[in-house]
Amino acid sequence: MAAELVEAMNMVKSFRVSDLQTLLASMGRSKSGLKQDLVGRALRLVQTEYSPELLKNVRQLYESRFPKSAAWLPARRPEGVPVAYSSLSSSPSLTSQGTDYLNGISKPLHTPATEVRLVPLPFYQTLETLLAPTELVAHNSEKLQDSHCVFELTPSQADQVRNASELRAGIRSVQVVLRICYSDPIGVQEDQYPPNIAVKVNQSYCHVPSHVPSNKPGVEPRRPCRPINITPWLHLSSVPNRVTITWGNFGKRYSVAVYLVRVFTAADLFNRLKLCSVESAERCRERIQDKLRFDPESEIATTGLRVSLICPLVKMRLGVPCRVLTCAHLQCFDAVFFLQMNEKKPTWTCPVCDKPAPFELLTIDGLLSEILKETSEDIEEIEYLTDGSWRPIRDEKEKDRDRERERSNTPEYPVVDICIPEANGHSPAHSSTSLSGRSGSGSVGTSAAAGGPAAAPGGGVVVDLTLDSSSEEDSDDTDDSNDSPAPKRGRYNYDKDLVTAY
Repeated sequence: MAAELVEAMNMVKSFRVSDLQTLLASMGRSKSGLKQDLVGRALRLVQTEYSPELLKNVRQLYESRFPKSAAWLPARRPEGVPVAYSSLSSSPSLTSQGTDYLNGISKPLHTPATEVRLVPLPFYQTLETLLAPTELVAHNSEKLQDSHCVFELTPSQADQVRNASELRAGIRSVQVVLRICYSDPIGVQEDQYPPNIAVKVNQSYCHVPSHVPSNKPGVEPRRPCRPINITPWLHLSSVPNRVTITWGNFGKRYSVAVYLVRVFTAADLFNRLKLCSVESAERCRERIQDKLRFDPESEIATTGLRVSLICPLVKMRLGVPCRVLTCAHLQCFDAVFFLQMNEKKPTWTCPVCDKPAPFELLTIDGLLSEILKETSEDIEEIEYLTDGSWRPIRDEKEKDRDRERERSNTPEYPVVDICIPEANGHSPAHSSTSLSGRSGSGSVGTSAAAGGPAAAPGGGVVVDLTLDSSSEEDSDDTDDSNDSPAPKRGRYNYDKDLVTAY
C-alpha cells in the first residue's frame, strides 16, 4: 500500500496541466488555478482519498503520457472497463463497446443513466444507494411528464432512520433523499431541477424548495437545487415506496437517484475542519515569504501585505480565520459564519475573490489565529512583512487619540491677546502696520476727523475717550426736528458758559 501510494504521488508530480485537470475533474474536484495549485490539490487527493479507483485513474493518465512504461497495466486492469466510471458501471454491454480515450481517461459513448455521478455534498454523507441514477424518460410529446420509481427499505435501513437522532423538530440526522441532475456522464453533476417539478411520495406531495426572488432588477427568481428530504412520507417497513416525479419536458435530459444519507450541521463540519485542516503558523509564514518574494502580479518589489482582521461576510472581527488553499490572497473569512451561510444557502464561493471554495479545500490559518489572540479588539488591520513577521496598523481614529494624549502631556501656558483691553482700562498700542493693513493709507485722517482713533506720531493709536452714548442720542434728536436746527452742543452734557476755570 505504501509503495503504491508513493508511486502514485510520483506519477502526479510528472503530470501536465491538462492531465491534472482531468484527474481532478474525474474525482469531483475543482480544476481551476495555476499548475502548482493543481499539483498540490492532486497530491492531497491521493493522500487523503487513496482508493483503487483513484490509483487506476492516475496510472491511466501516466500511460497516456509515457506509453512505454505502461506494459504492466493490462495485467492489473480488465480490458474495456472505463477507469473513471468502473465503480458505477453495471451494464454488461459496456465491455463490448471499446474505449475512446481522452487524455488517458476513457470517454463513455452514450452510456446509460447509471453512469451519471452526482457531486458529493459536505452536509450529506451517503450511507447506501437505494436507487441508482435513472434517466427521466418522456413517454409522449406533452410538456408535462410523469415518471415513476419504486424502491423499498430493508429492515436495517428502516431501523437506521427510525432510531436516528433529531437535528431539529421533525428533522432526523439519517434521511432518505431524492436528488435530480442532468443526464451527463462526463465529470460529476450538481443538483439541478427540471422545470415545473413536483414530487409525490406514496400519494402525498412532499416539499420542494420554492423559488427565491432576486434583489437585482430584471433577474428571474431562482429555485435553490438541493436534495429533497422524502423521509416523512415513506413506509418504514418492507412495503414498497412509490415516487412520482412531475417534470417539464423542454429538451434537456434529467436523472433521478435516491440515497440513504447522514445529515451534518455546520457545527459538525466546523469540528471536522478544526480536526483535519489547520495550516501551521510556520507554513503560513513560508507562504507569506514566497508571495512577497515571487509575486508575479506585481511589477515592483513588495515590502508588505496588508490583511484585515474584519470578516468580509459579517463585518465583524474574525473568530476562526479560514481561507481556500487554491486562492492567491491571504485575506481570511470567518469559518463559523461561512459554514452557517452555506448550510442555509449552499454556494461554496469565496467571499473575498468569488472563486469556488469547496469544503475539502478550506483550511484554518494558524498564523492569523495566533495574531488574533495577541492583538486587542481595536486593531482591525495588520501588515505581513518580507521576513514573515507582522505589525499592527492603527486606524486614523487611534492616531487621533494618540495625538490627544500627547497634547494632554504638554504643559499649557497662558496666551495673552494684545487686542483685548486690560483691567486698568487702558488699551495696548497697536502697530501702525496692523492699522494700515486694515484701513489703508487714507483711513487715518478720516478716522481722526470723525472723532475716532487717530494715529500717533510714534506709530501708536490715540483713542478719544470723551465720546459717550449721548452723542448718539443727540443725533437721534436732530432727526426728529425738521423746522429749526438744534443748538450746537459740545462733547459734554453741559453748556460751555457754565464751566468755571480754576
